[in-house]
Amino acid sequence: MDPDVVDLLMSEGKLPNFAKLRQEGAYGRLRSAIPLLSPVIWTTIATGKTPDQHKIGHFLAINPSTGAHLPVTSQMRRVKALWNIFSGAGRRVAVVGWWATWPAEPVRGAIVSDHLCYHFLMEEAASSGQSTEGLTYPPELAARIRPLVSRPADLTAAEVAPFVKVASGDLTRPFDFNDDLSHFKWALATARTYTAVGLNLWRNDRPDLGMVYVEATDSTSHLFGHLFRAGELSGELRDQQGRYGHAVEQMYRYADEIVGEFMAAMDARTVLFVLSDHGFQLGTLPTDPSRTRDMRRVSEHFHTMQGILYLYGHGVKRHSRIEDATILDVAPTALALAGLPPAKDMPGRVLSEGIEVEIAPAVPTYEQGPGTREGAASQDVAADPRILENLRSLGYLGATSPAGDRNLAANLFQSGRYEEAAKAYQKLVSDQPQDAGLRTSLAGALGALGRYDQALRELDVSARLDPLNPEAYHNRAVIYERRGEVQAAIREYRRAVRYNPEYAPSRQALERLGVPGGAAEPSSPAEKAAYQLAEEASRSARKGDYPSAMRKLDQATRLAPRYALLYQYRSNVAYLMGDRAEALAALRKGLALEPDNALFQENLKRLEASPSR
Repeated sequence: MDPDVVDLLMSEGKLPNFAKLRQEGAYGRLRSAIPLLSPVIWTTIATGKTPDQHKIGHFLAINPSTGAHLPVTSQMRRVKALWNIFSGAGRRVAVVGWWATWPAEPVRGAIVSDHLCYHFLMEEAASSGQSTEGLTYPPELAARIRPLVSRPADLTAAEVAPFVKVASGDLTRPFDFNDDLSHFKWALATARTYTAVGLNLWRNDRPDLGMVYVEATDSTSHLFGHLFRAGELSGELRDQQGRYGHAVEQMYRYADEIVGEFMAAMDARTVLFVLSDHGFQLGTLPTDPSRTRDMRRVSEHFHTMQGILYLYGHGVKRHSRIEDATILDVAPTALALAGLPPAKDMPGRVLSEGIEVEIAPAVPTYEQGPGTREGAASQDVAADPRILENLRSLGYLGATSPAGDRNLAANLFQSGRYEEAAKAYQKLVSDQPQDAGLRTSLAGALGALGRYDQALRELDVSARLDPLNPEAYHNRAVIYERRGEVQAAIREYRRAVRYNPEYAPSRQALERLGVPGGAAEPSSPAEKAAYQLAEEASRSARKGDYPSAMRKLDQATRLAPRYALLYQYRSNVAYLMGDRAEALAALRKGLALEPDNALFQENLKRLEASPSR
């Protein structure tokens, strides 16, 4: 959930419950951490520990017994979460839908794992007698909450209507995570389920700690975030906006309703935390218009570092501002509000500027005694194909190296532990020598250690393995710049932007060095005019107006027929228009002008190999 969007909608009077949280509680922005992947971040939030401590590094891990990819599980977490700590202190807990809680652990209270709404996904699953092992703790809780489970097929046209405008026949399509409407219905049904279950457990079981995860704002943003208040759209984008253009805003308003339900369930002794693990860049159309045909493939690339944080109720300072809160601060603050001491091996702090409670002296650790997680990762578990299907449809499953170890190595790098990061990446590269991304990351760590020659050798290999990897060229440019070889650095920064115009680090480096024109600096007045027309064409294409984009490119090509960048743009637009022959012709012309252009080479290879339409 994005703080800028919350502020915008709140200013328009559309989020009354968030407004009450701000007026009567404490609030601030919650700084997240790389990688911006939900299982990693929500485990950090729940444990107060960094990924190198808790060992959850991705959506997936690798089963050590079979080598198969599987979703991360509770058994892979190596430290205690808040529900373990509270249980150990004799407090009751109720945890609903939280990432990486399957199989549900024994606790003093209840856990409804994050697999619940996959298990009940299809109509037949609820009545098929499927095993519910691991879905909940205690196991019999699954039968108790079954009436509270919403499935996509349960949603009525009236319940879906506030979010999307689709024909009634569309609502009856067979479920498929790769279908935008199906996926949205799953997100909405899951939000309804976990809200209902969380409120039921809170009201009836009276736990000391309740934790409820609602994913729908994130999934809806992945599906339809490019349409949020985007104006002047044409063609297929305009059609998308007619169907789904209000979905994100309505989901934020629905989130506000959920917050209101939990506020209504509070008593005078209750404190409510409302937080998100990251923000989301909304209303932005990517430079490559083809991505708008399936925005789910953006993965975490549109996530932003700032989430939301609101505290409200008992022990909270009214209308106070929380400054520079991080995801590591949530667990110590929750412990303090419950009268439990934080732990010294939790790197975060208690957010004392927002609360009025006596904070108990910190204990060294909670990792001792029953429930300590050491050795838990050796458990053997199987993957649920429905979960893999969901993650794949959101773009979270890359083609290579999905295991979390690379993200744990990245965390070492981000924290400045370069020697440890280099050793971690070297091990990964030895296991997966054909992974260009790992070699690029290893080069980054080696470069940070000043081992430039080694880093350049890794980057040479990376570029051969993946000629379109902008990070390899960017890292090479950084090394050249550190050595004072500025022209060589500019060449590599330009190459990175040539192959990925959205690659911000290299674009920013070129601007810092005072280099106009980005990937291909216009070298004559005619090329400068053609470049401006090409940029106008790109803007038209991003909005779905392909005929206008092609007319502008025709003008640009007449002005500068030997300006290779124009043929890159022309090929993209022709492909989007369904004109395969023109797309091929443009690529061949561009390649004749720039024979070493890997983007032209790769796109031509792929297009020639694809079936003609």
